Amino acid sequence: MATHRFKQNAVLIANTFAFTMCFMVWTMFGEIGVPIAEELALNGTQFGILTAIPILTGALSRLPLGSMTDRYGGRPVFFIVLLVIVPAIWLVQFATAYWQLLILGAFIGLSGGAFSVGITYTAKWFEKDRQGLAMGVFGAGNAGAAVTKYIAPTVIVMLGWQAVPNLYAIIMLATAAFFWFFSFTDPSHRNTQRSSLREQLNVINDPKVWKYCQYYSVVFGGYVGVSLWLTRYYMNEYGFGIQLAAVIATIFVLPSGIIRAFGGWLSDRFGAHTVTWTCLWASLIALFIMSYPETYYSVQGAANGARVEFGFGIPVWLFTTALFVVGIAWGIGKASVFKYLANDYQENLGLVSGIVGLAGGLGGFLLPIMFGALVDLTGIATTVWMLCFAVTLISIIWMWWTERRVKTFTKEMGN
Repeated sequence: MATHRFKQNAVLIANTFAFTMCFMVWTMFGEIGVPIAEELALNGTQFGILTAIPILTGALSRLPLGSMTDRYGGRPVFFIVLLVIVPAIWLVQFATAYWQLLILGAFIGLSGGAFSVGITYTAKWFEKDRQGLAMGVFGAGNAGAAVTKYIAPTVIVMLGWQAVPNLYAIIMLATAAFFWFFSFTDPSHRNTQRSSLREQLNVINDPKVWKYCQYYSVVFGGYVGVSLWLTRYYMNEYGFGIQLAAVIATIFVLPSGIIRAFGGWLSDRFGAHTVTWTCLWASLIALFIMSYPETYYSVQGAANGARVEFGFGIPVWLFTTALFVVGIAWGIGKASVFKYLANDYQENLGLVSGIVGLAGGLGGFLLPIMFGALVDLTGIATTVWMLCFAVTLISIIWMWWTERRVKTFTKEMGN
């Protein structure tokens, strides 16, 4: 008979591995979309839509999947999701038209919806003082985006982009089998209250939920959106090949995924507010550096009227360093935001996780499209980082107004 501690660890390992593979599949269009865009002559906006469609359905599915997890338990819901997406992944290799890829991408997006299942399933197996770390370890499955950046470009170069979905379908089928045999069910984790979805959604009236949605749309939505865009950005802006561009992009993707576990530990120790506030400020400063476009100046000389010309741009080493800082900050922030939820919404954590996860997924959906549209409209590649800077600044202002300002006022009144 397996002990409770053994079941905890087994569920955490099975959940984290399955979510890593789901995230790998969820972001695969960021890599295979590059050769597809060349074959179909897609512009920046069309490429952004192609990469963003799976993110949209992944976001929209998080709310119902989270609610189903509260009611039926994480194990059966997660297993069904893993099985359902396999046919869609496999069929991508046969797609020859843009609309076909969009439809299949929509089904593949369910892999992103698995987050609200796994995060709830994980949290309910652990004591409250260990939930932050446990959810952080599970959330490290975001590193699946880095896995696809290592695997997909190599397969594309060696075998063609069509081989990637064929390989991923096999991997996902094996993942479903592994998950089922190494996970457990605890009936006490289910919410037996048969309240209607309308009654459950009353939580949306809580202004804190909207605030947490905004935070998560930055730290998670930004992570997904930037992950999808980075390979193309390095190729266009710095002239790298697809393999080198994808590998360099993992400097952002991999640490940001893995460090989420550390972010959970920090949140348990120092609190969700302190950690989130620090992360947002760190990313804001780094994004300011990344936003500077390559600029050329012409200055009129005073003596003989000769013009002095010079230019300045962000070199690749400085850009990548700032990008690494953003990745670390957002990776820790993804864990700290969910520590807020574990503290405030223990009874309906699955539902609220679904709502906040939906907001984060929508951020990941909208950003690649907005990135493409901004570049198409302005011709300035760094406008994508200006946009990220702006939404991060909004979160900082909102946090200051609703949390730090209130705490300062309360403290002064106490004195």
